[in-house]
Amino acid sequence: MNKIFKHCLIAILFIACSSSAPTTDEEKDKVLMSIMLHSLNSGHFHPKEINNDFSKKAFDLYLKSLDVNKKFLVQSDIEKFKKFETEIDNEINAGTFQFFDLSMQVLDERVKEAESYYKEILSKPFNFSIQELVELDGDKLPFAKDKNDLKENWRKYLKYQTLIRLDELMDVQEKAREKKDTVIKVKTFAVMEQEAREKVLKSQNDWFHRLKQLDKNDRLSQYINSIVSTYDPHTNYFPPKEKENFDIALSGQLEGIGATLQEKDGYIKVLNIVPGSASWKQGQLKVGDVILKVGQAGQEPVDIVDMRIDDAVKLIRGKKGSEVRLTVKKIDASIVIIPIIRDIVVLEETYAKSAVLDNGKKVGYIKLPQFYADFNGKGGRSSAEDVRKEIAKLQEDNVQGLILDLRNNGGGSLQDAVTMGGLFINRGPIVQIKSGRGAPNVLEDIDPAVQYNGPLVILVNEFSASASEILAAAIQDYKRGVIVGSNTFGKGTVQRLIDLDEYLPENFEKAKPLGAVKLTTQKFYRVNGGATQLKGVAPDVTLPDSYTYLEMGEKELEYPMPWDEISAAKYQSSDRIKNIEEIKKNSKLRIASNSAFQLEDENGKRLKAQSGKSSFQLNLEKFREEQHKIQKEAKKFENVFKEIPGLNVQSTISDAKNMPKDTAQVESLKAWQKNIKKDPYIFESMAILKEMK
Repeated sequence: MNKIFKHCLIAILFIACSSSAPTTDEEKDKVLMSIMLHSLNSGHFHPKEINNDFSKKAFDLYLKSLDVNKKFLVQSDIEKFKKFETEIDNEINAGTFQFFDLSMQVLDERVKEAESYYKEILSKPFNFSIQELVELDGDKLPFAKDKNDLKENWRKYLKYQTLIRLDELMDVQEKAREKKDTVIKVKTFAVMEQEAREKVLKSQNDWFHRLKQLDKNDRLSQYINSIVSTYDPHTNYFPPKEKENFDIALSGQLEGIGATLQEKDGYIKVLNIVPGSASWKQGQLKVGDVILKVGQAGQEPVDIVDMRIDDAVKLIRGKKGSEVRLTVKKIDASIVIIPIIRDIVVLEETYAKSAVLDNGKKVGYIKLPQFYADFNGKGGRSSAEDVRKEIAKLQEDNVQGLILDLRNNGGGSLQDAVTMGGLFINRGPIVQIKSGRGAPNVLEDIDPAVQYNGPLVILVNEFSASASEILAAAIQDYKRGVIVGSNTFGKGTVQRLIDLDEYLPENFEKAKPLGAVKLTTQKFYRVNGGATQLKGVAPDVTLPDSYTYLEMGEKELEYPMPWDEISAAKYQSSDRIKNIEEIKKNSKLRIASNSAFQLEDENGKRLKAQSGKSSFQLNLEKFREEQHKIQKEAKKFENVFKEIPGLNVQSTISDAKNMPKDTAQVESLKAWQKNIKKDPYIFESMAILKEMK
C-alpha cells in the first residue's frame, strides 16, 4: 500500500464519519467496515462487486457460522433473517448493521432457552436400548421447525455425548477385568451412566459459560469474516485480540504441540503438523483429524466442539514438558485419545538432511520438511543453500540418482524455491507471479551453473503445497525429473497481512485498535502458463496412499480462487526423460504386486467410505459394536510398512566424519534412517531412477 492509497482512505473515512473522528462504538464499527472494504477492493487479487450476489454469499456464510450445528435457531428465525439476504451489500455501503444487530438479539434469546434444555435433559437417565440415530453434520440437518423440534435435537446430541463417555468408562472397566486389575473399582451400569451424564453436564456448563463471555466485538469479527471470506478462503479479518495470537504464531517462540489448526463447521481440524514438533515426534495426530476434547494431565477433558479457535488453542498450548491429552475423531470415524508432551520445535528436524541409499545402485536422498529462509537477515539458514550442500555431500559418495522428498512440505520461502530450481537447470524462469492488475512478474534462475545434472525424482503428496508445488511444477515443465506420488494440495495464491491501524489518520486515534486483514494479493503460475491454484501438480507416476480417495486440498475450501492460465514464459524444455511411458507402466506393475501399496490402497478406500459418516447409533450395544469394528479395521492398517530387504541406508561420508556427539541427535538420526528403510515410496522412487533413460 502506498501514499495514494492512504490519502484516498482518509477521504473515505471523513465521508463515512461526517468529517470527524469516531466517538461512539457505532462510528468505530463504521470506520472498521469502510477501511476493511477499501483494503479489499484496493489490494485483493480479484476485487468483488458489492451487489446482491455478493450479499447472498455473505449471508449464507454468516448464517452457517452463526449456528454451525443448528443447536439454537429455528425456522421462524431464519425466515426473519431472510429479508436481509440481498441487503448486506446495501448495509455495507451505508455503514449500517441492522442485520447484525438483529441476529445478535435473536441468538442471545435462543442461547438462554437452550441453557434450560440441556440442564433438564441431563437431569434424567437416558434409555440406551432404543433404536435411534443422531446426525452430527450441521450441513445435513435442516433448521428445527420449532422449539419442540429443537429440544429433541438437543436430547439426541446430549445422549450421544453421554454415550461416548459411557463407552470410555465401560472400556476402562473391561480392560481392568482382562488384566485382573483390582485397583479399578467395579461400578454398576447405573453409576457409570450417571457419571457420564455429570461429565457432559460439566462440559455444557463450561461451554455456555464461554458463550456468555463473547462480547459484541467477538460477534462483529465473525460477521465481518463472513463478508471478507466471500473473496477467498485465505482472506480473513483478525480483530486486535486474534492478531496478537497470529503474531505469536509467526514468531515461532510458542511452546505447544506444533500443529496448525483450522476451525471449520464448529470443529477444530488439524491442517498441518509442524516438522520437528511434539505432534510430529509423537506421530499419532494426523492432518484431517478433528479434535473433540482437550484434557490436561489428570484432569477432566474440556469439550471444544463449537469453541472459538483462539480459546481452543489456549487449552492446547502449554509449557514444555507438560502433557495434553487430545480426544480425536479420526478420518475413519474412530475416536482415540492421543497423549502429547508439549515441546518447542526442534529446529534441526526442520532442516534439509540427506542419506545414501543402496540396493545395488547408489541413490542420494534429501528430505526437505519446509522452505525455510533467513527472513529477518540475522544470519539464519536457507533451505536452497542447505539443499545445495546436501547435494555436494551426496556427489562425494558418487550417487547415480537423486530423490528430493517434498511430502508434507507446506511451503515457505518463494525465493528459496526459485533458487533451488536453479540447482537442476542451466538458467531460465521458475515461476510466474501475477497481481490483479498488470503483467506477470517472472522469477528466474540466472545462474548458468548446475549443481546436479543426473536422474532426478521429486516425491510429493496431498500435503505438498505452495513453494513445494512451484518447484515440482518447474521440474515437470522442464522435463528435468519425474514427479512421483499424489496430486499436490493446490494452493497457488499469495497473502499479505495489513495492520489497519497504520492507515488511520492521527485524529482517528480513538478508533484504534482495529486489528488486521490478511488478503490474497497474487497468484502463482507455472512457466507453462497454468496456475497451481486448485489443480496443484499432478504426478507423472501416481502411487496409492491412505488419502488417495478423499476430497482434499484447496478445492474443498469455501469460495477458493479459480484456476486459470496466462501466457507461457520463455523456457527451453530439456526433454531428457525418453521413456516416461515405460516408467509409468513398470511402476504400475510393481505397485500391483507390492503388499504395502495394496494395503495403503485398501485403507484409502476404507477411509473414503467412513469419511462421510456423520450419523451414529444411540443404541449402546450397536454403538459399541460399531466402534469396536472400526477400531479392529484400523488395527489392520497400523504398522503396514516393514523393513525392506536389501535396502541399505547410511549417512554420507561427510556426515559420518562429523557425527553429532549429542546422544539424542544420534538416536534421532538412527530412527530417521530406520524409517527410510520401511518407506515403499522411497523404494519405488529408487526403482524409477534405475529405469530413467
